[in-house]
Amino acid sequence: MKDSIVQNKSFDFAVSAIKICQYLTETRREFVISKQFAKSATSIGANIREARRGQSPADFVAKLSISLKEAEESRYWIELLVATEYISSGEAQLMIEKCDELIKMLSSIIKTMRDKNPSPQNNS
Repeated sequence: MKDSIVQNKSFDFAVSAIKICQYLTETRREFVISKQFAKSATSIGANIREARRGQSPADFVAKLSISLKEAEESRYWIELLVATEYISSGEAQLMIEKCDELIKMLSSIIKTMRDKNPSPQNNS
């Protein structure tokens, strides 16, 4: 997974999320949601990086599954920021698209890995 597309996209997503959070805390004085968003958005790439050093295919899938969960959580925070009018739906659109792309990519990688390396837990 050396310099993989998903790793690069997750890094780009994290940078964009941090910039949004900086904007929110500096201009709109919103701290709670933006902190949660920053944590989940930056965790996606961190877990992808950690997966690269997975001890086994199962460990790799487990780390990517955490990344997928964090991507889903990040999407929730973006939706909540829009619903509470901290950011407009227009401002959020690109982040939602980036997040959805990460979700699709991670889901696909996880499915492929599980298909290649079936375990008894995956068959139940």
